[in-house]
Amino acid sequence: MEDQEMQLKVKRVTDKFTESMCVLANEPSIALYRLQEHVRRSLPELVQHKTDMQSWEEQSQGAIYSVEYACSAVKSMTNSSLYFKNIDGLLRQAISLKEQISSSQGRRKRALDHGMHKDGEEKHNSGI
Repeated sequence: MEDQEMQLKVKRVTDKFTESMCVLANEPSIALYRLQEHVRRSLPELVQHKTDMQSWEEQSQGAIYSVEYACSAVKSMTNSSLYFKNIDGLLRQAISLKEQISSSQGRRKRALDHGMHKDGEEKHNSGI
């Protein structure tokens, strides 16, 4: 009997001890200590992630600005097709006028050469 009583008392003591340890382990100050420990370990990594994200945000903002600028340039190019058509027409007109001038100058030159050639023959034939 004494053995059973002793076992019962030992069981009560260990149960009380276990309960006390659970209370101590879950003490608010210990919980705060564990929280502080966790924050101290994980904070540098979180700070690094934050700076990486800020850097990526800046890069993406720059890329977005570049794309928007390129889009506006393309839109303005489509609006300028009228100007290019006008330039094309003026260039064609200039080329046509240049060809007309060249052909009329060629005719004049041939006429002058022909006239000088005739004058030279007349002078040559008349003995001058």
